[in-house]
Amino acid sequence: MAVYTEVPEDDLERFVAGYDIGHHLTCKGIAEGVENSNFLLRTEGGQFILTLYEKRVRRESLPFFLGLMEHCAEHGITCPLPVKNREGKVLGELCGRPAAIVTFLDGISRRRPTVEHAALVGSALARFHNAAWEFQLCRDNDLSLQGWKKLAETAMPRADEVRAGLGEAIAGELAFLEQNWPAGLPKGTIHADLFPDNVLFLDGHAPGLIDFYFACTDLLAYDLAVCLNAWCFEPDNSYNATKGRALLAAYHATRPLREDEMAALPLLARGSALRFLLTRLVDWLSVPEGALVKPKDPLEYWRKLRFHQTVASVASYGWEP
Repeated sequence: MAVYTEVPEDDLERFVAGYDIGHHLTCKGIAEGVENSNFLLRTEGGQFILTLYEKRVRRESLPFFLGLMEHCAEHGITCPLPVKNREGKVLGELCGRPAAIVTFLDGISRRRPTVEHAALVGSALARFHNAAWEFQLCRDNDLSLQGWKKLAETAMPRADEVRAGLGEAIAGELAFLEQNWPAGLPKGTIHADLFPDNVLFLDGHAPGLIDFYFACTDLLAYDLAVCLNAWCFEPDNSYNATKGRALLAAYHATRPLREDEMAALPLLARGSALRFLLTRLVDWLSVPEGALVKPKDPLEYWRKLRFHQTVASVASYGWEP
């Protein structure tokens, strides 16, 4: 989440008037993330999240994202529910951008998750995969192999400004993944961005999942690999095998992994690390002037990638089913 577009008061008032949520009281920008402009909206009807979809998010993908949230909410997943306006639509336009209002979830994101949090996320991800299995819409993953190649073409000419030799290392890793990327694994709807700031914890409740704007149709085990990267490394970028064991075991208990998925996890984790290295690198080199957003360090994912390059089997992640 972030703020790239400021919303004038009069425009906001007209937009909110199209919903049955009462008059708006306050609207505060949320200065986190790198994708869309997000605001905490408080009205007479309660608290909501207002999102303006910026250029990286294609308009034609929005029915998939919003429909997925509706589907998951209907199937017992704790997640935001898009609010329909008086015309029965969940998507409108504000400041020349597609915009939507979704319900606000209570809870706290954990910037330093514990082993217990890792286990809860593993279980929540598996439930999400099971619930989304019958979701009818599909969306290609723009940030899989072909997308990585495009990002690399953008970033590599200046990659060495961030770290000497980084451009050449990215090219070598991309070539390896293109040649070895697994085929034939189970595919379905994945979240693709289930980082700690996209999971809200509330005592006694299942974790709430937010920010579905990278969701797509891809390998289910790749989503698990994203979580290994996001939840199982310490601030010094060392891998925590206890967290990895908790995450993988909890996922497997709810959606059993096939043997070929387990075997592919090290490769999928390498791909996930490269994906976030590249998107962070592009953002690091090209954050829009004046944006209320702090770019994230791309080298964090370079260090994680180097770890995964040493992994031979899922046992190295701390789990042997």
